[in-house]
Amino acid sequence: MLKLFRDGKIWTIPNFMSFFRLLLVPFIVWAYVGLQNTKLAIILLAVSALTDVLDGRIARRFNMVSDLGKALDPVADKLTQVCVVLCLAFTYPLLWILLGLCVFRESCMAILGYITIRKTNQVPSARWYGKLSTVVLYASALALMIFPQMPGWLSTGLIVLCILCVALALTLYVRYFVGLWRQAEANKSAA
Repeated sequence: MLKLFRDGKIWTIPNFMSFFRLLLVPFIVWAYVGLQNTKLAIILLAVSALTDVLDGRIARRFNMVSDLGKALDPVADKLTQVCVVLCLAFTYPLLWILLGLCVFRESCMAILGYITIRKTNQVPSARWYGKLSTVVLYASALALMIFPQMPGWLSTGLIVLCILCVALALTLYVRYFVGLWRQAEANKSAA
């Protein structure tokens, strides 16, 4: 865990944005479930999605990329996604499959990420397929919230698309992590 702080970049704008997204999660759930105020939940989810897009761009543009940010950003993403899918699953039962897949993927990612940090001594970065999965999930969740009366075939199609994107991201991340492990082993052998 201390490796997350080795670069000294803890108090950066992108990291604050990720912390902010973590703080938004209970308010999104509270707005949607507790207040049953879909509009407020949509606004909060949109703010979360916007800060997700901006934090990475700010980090790269202003040289604020940090190991903590590489770890914190996906945690904020996944916690938001899982909570929103859980909220929507009571309306769209097919989302229970997506929720189970998301929990499975995140469990695998946590284990694989930990092993990668131990084997390579570095925090792996997000990949395009993980970002694509996040965008599809956010967009689909927003669409399901904004248009609750959409035709069943369309909501089912959105959910199936999410399931496919999450499964694809997991498969490609496993390949990515295994490749990092092999590269670390090759570097050790060469040294």
